[in-house]
Amino acid sequence: MSINSIDHNEIADVSSKWDFKDETASNISQHKRQQAVARRRIEMLRDIRASGLTIEEAKELGLIH
Repeated sequence: MSINSIDHNEIADVSSKWDFKDETASNISQHKRQQAVARRRIEMLRDIRASGLTIEEAKELGLIH
C-alpha cells in the first residue's frame, strides 16, 4: 500500500472516534507499565547496538539520556 492510496477522509473519521480514555489505559497496573517501559528501552538499546553506534554516540545524538 502506498501513502497515496490512503483515504484521508476515512482516517479522519476513525481518529475522531478515539476516546482519550482509550489512549491513557488507566486500568493497567503500575507494574505492567514499568514492564512495558523496560521492554521499550531494551528494544531501543538493541536497535542502537544493531546500528553500530556506541552508547556515548547515542547519547550525543540525543537517542538516549
